Amino acid sequence: MKKCLLVLLVVITAIPLSAQTVHDTIRHVSNFKAGELIMPLSLIGAGTLGFIEPVKDSRYEVRDFLQEWRGDHRVTVDDYLQYVPLASVYGLSLLGADAKHNYVDRTLELATSYVTLGIVVNAIKYTVREPRPDGSAFNSFPSGHTATTFMGAELVRIEYGDDSPWYSVGAYTIATAVGVLRVYNNHHWFTDVFAGAGIGILSARIGYWLLPYTRKAMYRLTGCDAFVCPSVSYEGATLGVVMRF
Repeated sequence: MKKCLLVLLVVITAIPLSAQTVHDTIRHVSNFKAGELIMPLSLIGAGTLGFIEPVKDSRYEVRDFLQEWRGDHRVTVDDYLQYVPLASVYGLSLLGADAKHNYVDRTLELATSYVTLGIVVNAIKYTVREPRPDGSAFNSFPSGHTATTFMGAELVRIEYGDDSPWYSVGAYTIATAVGVLRVYNNHHWFTDVFAGAGIGILSARIGYWLLPYTRKAMYRLTGCDAFVCPSVSYEGATLGVVMRF
C-alpha cells in the first residue's frame, strides 16, 4: 500500500495536465448509477461469508490443499503485477488508446479512488484483525493487493472500455491473477480476495462518481486550466503546453 501511494504521488506531480474549457472544467453532473453497486457489494458480501460456517471450514480446506500441492514454492510477481492496471490508466493513452477523460480527470479519479481504498481497507484490516493463513500477521481481511489491482482494472474499464473491450478484459485478467496468487502464496484466504476485489471496484467507481465534484473543487483551488499534451510516435515525442486563467 505504501508503494502504491508513492507511485500515486509521483504520478500526480509528473503526469501532464489536460485541457478543457472553463465550462468543461467546472461542469457539475452526477455520474452515479445505483445499479453499479451490485457487483462490488456482492463481492464484499461473499468475502464476509468467510466468517461463518461452513465457508470458514472451506477456507482451511483450500489452504491445506494448496499447501500440499505447492510445497515450499512461492512467487513474488503479484507484488509488482498489482500495479500494472494502475499504470495502464495513463499508459494506454500514451500508446494511442482513446481514454474517456483527460490526464487531469484521470488523476483526480485515481487520487479519489486510492484515498477511498486506503481508508476502507486499513480501517477494516485493523478493526477485524483476521489472522493470515500463514500466521504471519493479523491483517488478512480484506486483501490490499487485490483491492489495489481491481481498482486499477475498473478504472481501465471506465476509461477505455468504450474504445475496446479488450482493454477491460486484459486489466481484469491481470487483477484476477493477482488475487489467485495471493491465495496461492498463502498470504490470504480466498474470501479476503473476494472482499478486496469488491472494495477495489467500488473505490474506483466512487472516484468516477465524484469526478464532477473533485474537478469543480480543483478549479476553485487553482483558478486555471492547464493543458500539457504528450505525444509519442515513431518519429519521437513532443510536448505542448497551454494555460488558461
